Amino acid sequence: MAATATRLGEFGIQVRGERRETGETYEINSPFDGAPVAIVHRATPNDVEEAIAAAVQAFETTRHLPSWKREEILNAISQGIAARRDELAETIALEAGKPLKTARIEVDRAVFTFRIAAEESKRIYGDIVPLDWLPGNEGRRAEIRRVPLGVIAGISPFNFPLNLVSHKVAPALAAGNPILLRPASQTPLTALKLAEIIYATDWPKDAFAVLPCSTDTARPLVEDDRIKLLTFTGSPVVGWGLKAKAGRKRVTLELGGNAAVIVNEDADVEYAAERIAWGGFTNSGQTCISVQRVYVHEKIYDAFTKSFVEKVEALKVGDPLDEDVDVGPVIDSSNADRIEEWLDEAKQAGAEVLTGGERENSVWRPTVLANLRDDLRVSCEEVFAPLVVVTKFSDVESAIDAAGRSEFGLQGGLFTNDVRVIEQAFDRIDVGGLMVNDVSTYRIDHMPYGGVKSSGSGREGLRYAIEEMTEMRLLTFNPR
Repeated sequence: MAATATRLGEFGIQVRGERRETGETYEINSPFDGAPVAIVHRATPNDVEEAIAAAVQAFETTRHLPSWKREEILNAISQGIAARRDELAETIALEAGKPLKTARIEVDRAVFTFRIAAEESKRIYGDIVPLDWLPGNEGRRAEIRRVPLGVIAGISPFNFPLNLVSHKVAPALAAGNPILLRPASQTPLTALKLAEIIYATDWPKDAFAVLPCSTDTARPLVEDDRIKLLTFTGSPVVGWGLKAKAGRKRVTLELGGNAAVIVNEDADVEYAAERIAWGGFTNSGQTCISVQRVYVHEKIYDAFTKSFVEKVEALKVGDPLDEDVDVGPVIDSSNADRIEEWLDEAKQAGAEVLTGGERENSVWRPTVLANLRDDLRVSCEEVFAPLVVVTKFSDVESAIDAAGRSEFGLQGGLFTNDVRVIEQAFDRIDVGGLMVNDVSTYRIDHMPYGGVKSSGSGREGLRYAIEEMTEMRLLTFNPR
């Protein structure tokens, strides 16, 4: 289809400070109705090689940028995103199917992410270590500095096409590293617009690129030893496979989960129901920390499920460009089909549908299931859909065990004010983060974020990502 027939037009790759048309194009279509959104040019192997070589050279500049300059650049990026808030939100809604109200929140988070990165760029401290712990070392001391690693490659997913990109780009720039980004094939448009904002600042043009490309063309970003760190967000199968191919470089992985939330007998039922309705269905459940499994104490089970179902049914479903819509489509028809297969499997195994379970094209009505076996895919795998499973429990220790009985370990939630229960859960549920009196979906962008087990390795969150993207260098002093 001709580029003039698309809503947003034609997008070239962004490399070395310029928009470049390669002639190898593909079409982005709306997840909601399939309408053409944009034509995107793919990077070629030569483009990727040029971007890597340029970034290697640019590192000699970025590594010496003073912190005040990095702060100035990052603040300028933050302000540039804020100035294009409505445009970026509409782009996210069109390419990712995310409702406008949620897309605007994502843009605001990206503004915050770059602003905090600007602050953290001034806080990359070292340490002074006395060395006189043995005779003969009198007066000796060591200075430890954190220095930038070098060229970073970032591979980002479709579900947060701006803010998860920002969580790779912002700390890289704060640390003084060039970064080359491969965005998800369905959602490259927001990242390409971010490149325009970055190129308008004083960040060296050769030290950033956005390279939509095929998996094969992207191989050097994973395998080339000139890349010093790979940061990937996506599926566990892909992520661990990339780590195996990455050679000597560092790798940070954020790979998703099937998050559990426990609602204990002393919980505020209405508040828990409200937060879980948000945490399970925002972004159509397509969030790595989306609430998937809910364990509710038998004493409040009926009151909770009644309130929860009412709140879920009040969510407006439909066109993401509608200002009032809360839940839009899943990303594509193949994922919509997968959800249907998993749901049918659960119903055939005796699951009760408390609400939802209907589909129109790629739009799934928010679905709540009860009376499920633990071995069903909607229970034990990552469903990545607007679907929540509710289970009754009588003993909170058994709920804690069930919540932790997963191959994933990203985040979890716990509604209680019982300190003993909180301590037990924190000690026994093997996750990267436990949110008390909130849902697993809670994240503020400066906190450490990442998982254990199949959910990944390393941490995001500006200060913590900067630590991943720098290394310690030791200098010792011997007074003579």
